[in-house]
Amino acid sequence: MDRAELTTEQVLKRDIPWETYMTTKLISGTGLQLLRRYDNRAESVRAQLLDDDGPAYVQVFVSILRDIFKEETVEYVLALIDEMLTANPKRARLFHDKSLAIEDTYEPFLRNWFIQEKSCKILALIVSARPRTQDGIFANGEASKIRGPAISDVLKELVDWLCTQLKKPSHPSCGIPTAINCLAALLKEPVVRSSFVRADGVKLLIPLITPASTQQSNQLLYETCLCVWLLSYYEPAIEYLATSRALPRLVDVVKSSTKEKVVRVVVLTFRNLLSKGTFGAQMVDLGLPQIVQSLKAQAWSDEDLLEALNQLEDGLKDNIKKLSSFDKYKQEVLLGHLDWSPMHKDPLFWRDNITCFEENDFQVLRVLVTIMDSSNDPRALAVACFDLSQFIQHHPAGRVIVNDLKAKERVMKLMNHDSAEVTKNALLCIQRLFLGAKYASFLQA
Repeated sequence: MDRAELTTEQVLKRDIPWETYMTTKLISGTGLQLLRRYDNRAESVRAQLLDDDGPAYVQVFVSILRDIFKEETVEYVLALIDEMLTANPKRARLFHDKSLAIEDTYEPFLRNWFIQEKSCKILALIVSARPRTQDGIFANGEASKIRGPAISDVLKELVDWLCTQLKKPSHPSCGIPTAINCLAALLKEPVVRSSFVRADGVKLLIPLITPASTQQSNQLLYETCLCVWLLSYYEPAIEYLATSRALPRLVDVVKSSTKEKVVRVVVLTFRNLLSKGTFGAQMVDLGLPQIVQSLKAQAWSDEDLLEALNQLEDGLKDNIKKLSSFDKYKQEVLLGHLDWSPMHKDPLFWRDNITCFEENDFQVLRVLVTIMDSSNDPRALAVACFDLSQFIQHHPAGRVIVNDLKAKERVMKLMNHDSAEVTKNALLCIQRLFLGAKYASFLQA
């Protein structure tokens, strides 16, 4: 079998000749006794052994990984550790017990795909569970006696390997999920966030932010979004996210996902980013206020999610209040939610903002024309016709520009609409197109 396809269950079916290793002095007599008690035992028995004497078993496992290089044996011990930590991730703390202070518990995991995958997952858990030190001093003031490379070096090497997996996975189906799973655990560390950004890792996450359809892809999506959320606490990462397609992709995910944990972590990310740079305006541009209202109407069980949605809604409202009158108008048009808000019939609005319509090659006008073509809402159609007529009236080249946009044919069709409100405003627009602003205003009067 290809070693890349090995599973923990398959590896643990092997029969390892522990006695032979003791004969060759690669493990001690005490180590052999511990292995005999632990190996091939029921999970409940192993759990009790770890509760009673966990650091001793960890020391045996680490010494085997350090001293024995036979692949089958290394894979077997990694599978034992993986099984142990999967059953209870808090057991990673055993690797930092005082009795192991003279051991380098990181190095054996920095070395076939099975070994890389298991080592990476185990190392991420062990690193995350380490006691926090400052310049090698523990919180109680004692000097750290841990041997081996500095933790920053270990983490840098690990981050580089994870980024390599995201760029060019060693395994076609497991490489990327394994890397993301480890990053989701490691990016809680400020030093990892820094290393990840310096390694240009943020851009490698963006393509993975995409709506999921299977359980496996949902888990990958969740862990990817978890990584983005953790990075949203780190300013250099935020700067990169601001220039990427991360925000539109996150909006697409939150619109389509039915998984509560995915929605929660994306909403928490939005909440973090809302006050940063232009993120608030972008969120309004992407229609997030309406999406939040829709999400609030759904039955979520997570109180943190409900609180985050309320905070996000309030924050978005504050952002909208800060927008200029034309910004508000632009948001309304781009979202397709046209209504008779005061600015539409305010002559001062049109006179003061008429040149703003020229931005981005008359983007707002083009969207108004598209609304005429595609909307089924009579109110939106009526307002679009009216606004087009106001543009013709107030812009020196209004008639020419609107004709160039091929708007006349669309407005003509709307003159036969079932709604009297639509036909009235379509007629006004056509009058201004054909007769000019002066005569159309006279006829309207």
